[in-house]
Amino acid sequence: MNGAEEPDNDGGEQEKAESKMTLEERHAKMEKLRQKMRQSALANRASVVEESAKAKVTARDAARLERQRKLAEVLRQKADAEDRGEDVERQKNWEWTIEENDEWEKKKARKARRADFEFHNDADAARRRYKKDLDLIKPDLVAYNKQKELALGLPAGTLVKMGNPSGSINEFDPKAGSEQQRLAAEHLYRDANSLLYADNKPSEDAIDRVIAKINRDVDKKSKFSRKRANEDEGDITYINERNRVFNKKIARYYDKYTAEIRASFERGTAL
Repeated sequence: MNGAEEPDNDGGEQEKAESKMTLEERHAKMEKLRQKMRQSALANRASVVEESAKAKVTARDAARLERQRKLAEVLRQKADAEDRGEDVERQKNWEWTIEENDEWEKKKARKARRADFEFHNDADAARRRYKKDLDLIKPDLVAYNKQKELALGLPAGTLVKMGNPSGSINEFDPKAGSEQQRLAAEHLYRDANSLLYADNKPSEDAIDRVIAKINRDVDKKSKFSRKRANEDEGDITYINERNRVFNKKIARYYDKYTAEIRASFERGTAL
């Protein structure tokens, strides 16, 4: 019973405390609440304005701002280097390793060799396409070394651990070794006299790579296609986009009545 009476006593004390508040105190409390409401409204409005500004920034504007930011950073680094009396290019080259520099030089040389974009013949175009596809091929050296170990009769993991096997390991004697080794060598080193054909089953990763390559080629071809989006609609009967939409609406309702008349005009038999 005492526990049930405590909330009533607390409520009564709160009512007494509120009744004891003067008019000025109530007015001050109301002003605080209004101030909080104004601050919340201003914060919400600022958030809405910021989101609206972000929505108005297109991808092109974002790229332009990013280029300007990078240019400003480069100019700042150049000014700092000049103040210290250092060479900007030399300082920039310190960020690259020898391997990265060699790879960059090879890429520049390869790009210079492929600088001729003119069409000469189909064979040249096929060769250029083949060279570009080779850049995307990443051979599975681990699987190859495993096959080579089995063909040479080496313990598992020998070539993988050595990295670059010596020339003596690459030598193979077809007369030496077991029957399993001979079959493995025949699978790996095939020549014109081999009777093995179409017995290789590609892995799931290899199939996924082929599918990804085909999808990438299809996507790239669709982007470079000069086919217009409305080319399948037939004759051009409009002068702009608004007129095209209007003609489409008209055709939706009246084509079934005017189809015979238009066909007669095309045949030249219209009266």
